[in-house]
Amino acid sequence: MRLMACCRLQVLSLAVVVSMMIGFAIQMLGISIQKRPQLVPLDRAQESPPVFIREDVMQRQCHPKMHIMFLKTHKTASSTILNILYRFGETHDLTFALPLHYQFGYPNLFRARRVKNYRPDSKQEYHILCNHMRFFFPEIKKVMSPDTFFFSILRNPITMAESSYAYYKSVSSAFKKVRSFEQFLDDPWKYYSIQEPSNHYARNLLWFDFGFNQNTNYTEKYMETVISNIENTFHLILLAEYFDESMVLLRESLCWDLDDVVAFRLNFRSKESVRQLSSEYIEKLKAWNSLDWHLYSHFNRTFWKKVKQYGYERMQRDVSLLKQKRQNLMELCLIEGRPVEAARIQDKSIKPLQFGQARILGYNIKPELSGSLREKCLRMVIPELQHKDLIDMKQFPPTSLPTVRQENQGRLQIHKMGIHGGNINAQHL
Repeated sequence: MRLMACCRLQVLSLAVVVSMMIGFAIQMLGISIQKRPQLVPLDRAQESPPVFIREDVMQRQCHPKMHIMFLKTHKTASSTILNILYRFGETHDLTFALPLHYQFGYPNLFRARRVKNYRPDSKQEYHILCNHMRFFFPEIKKVMSPDTFFFSILRNPITMAESSYAYYKSVSSAFKKVRSFEQFLDDPWKYYSIQEPSNHYARNLLWFDFGFNQNTNYTEKYMETVISNIENTFHLILLAEYFDESMVLLRESLCWDLDDVVAFRLNFRSKESVRQLSSEYIEKLKAWNSLDWHLYSHFNRTFWKKVKQYGYERMQRDVSLLKQKRQNLMELCLIEGRPVEAARIQDKSIKPLQFGQARILGYNIKPELSGSLREKCLRMVIPELQHKDLIDMKQFPPTSLPTVRQENQGRLQIHKMGIHGGNINAQHL
């Protein structure tokens, strides 16, 4: 009996030891399995943490934003964003706060009374405010809902200033006095006067569009105050040089679908009309537009912080998908699948405004398209002035019988936009 008990005890002890060894092995194996995701280069692990939640699931956790204020800055690819907002608003039957003409009294500060049919005692809900203005928040909040999403876009002040010179040479009194942009930069105060008209195009134009005095001397304290003001008002500042990355961030912030931010470039120049500045004149321009330069430099840094938060690999994937979607649409909609010189645009009703020295490109829609596909493609390429007119027609249809002259003008406009023969369904305008 003692021998049997001793044997049972030895067997039991052996079993315990084996169990402990198996448990310890499993534990070690489990630890090694858990540690495998950490076998990533430290810099990449810190920059782009893996995303475990599927994107479509993440999208359902938010609701698309419908109250949007876009500060449309000058010469910053803002016309392309305007087209995105116009199409989104039309698709979802949203109400635009429209100007009486094409801008909200620019270059004067924005005033609520410049919104078409705006009345202080009215309960009219406006979803999107996006046409050119000089920003003034106290008046904007009279028009827009408290939950409005504010965003804008900046561009490198070097290329932006060169573009402004080409576009506004016949408008700015300072630019009119010189034969070249370099001549202006050699001695800007010789040609620039604060009192003369339209000279805001010649200095710190971004600063001016945001509602600040573009002639104020730069100081660090002043710059910090203004940047703090902008950051406390705007939820997102984009960069024209990284337009696709900007659209991905915008889509994420608005909780929209990627298809909502697919767009063709609008109101942009041919490469032949772009003038490259030497390093000497770049430095002169940085000094002349120092407020814009520091503003852009700051929001360039914050932009890439947002990209880092989004995830570099995720951003690269979504930008590639966005580019592919755009390329597919261009091949589907456009003759030759690319933009063309204004002189080669076949349908003159979608020819962009040619202004100043700039040679603005446009598009040719494939003539064989019809129905909803033609309508979709046409809205991708309609210049902003014509597009605004269409939205205006929808929101403010004629309330009385038109005169013969008004009727003829209306027919001309309808003919110009191709709203005939079933090409565009008028109920969607």
